[in-house]
Amino acid sequence: MADLIVFVVLLLLGYGFGQWAEKRHYRSIREREARLRRRILLVQSKYPPQVGGGHRSQLVTGSVVVSVDYFKRFLAGLRNLFGGRVKSYESLVDRARREAILRMQEQALGLGADQVVNLKLETASIYKGRRQAIGSIEVLAYGTALVPPAAAGA
Repeated sequence: MADLIVFVVLLLLGYGFGQWAEKRHYRSIREREARLRRRILLVQSKYPPQVGGGHRSQLVTGSVVVSVDYFKRFLAGLRNLFGGRVKSYESLVDRARREAILRMQEQALGLGADQVVNLKLETASIYKGRRQAIGSIEVLAYGTALVPPAAAGA
């Protein structure tokens, strides 16, 4: 009986703290996305749009590691029994992707860039706990920042 109580308490704590942390992170992401929205252009194309001469290019990256909370891990385990979408992990991947892109954009702005071209994303599971369950994921965003001549010091 004591094991069941401990399990339920851990499950409720995981849910409560996980929801609180996720909402806080999403709020931070939305605020930063709004600040960066018109400051830097993200171009998905492999080739940059026509820009005037003298632009300097530089690799920019943004990386984030996000851990799965206990409640989401429990829900994902249940979903694995029955199959279907693992919604509890979708928000985790969404937050990690958006955070990595924001960090890359912030690095590009720090260099004086006005756009980033050829944005790419890489994901990896960097920790697997018991039974190879996902514990943490990493998302790496990278691209080529184009720095105009005025910002490049030319």
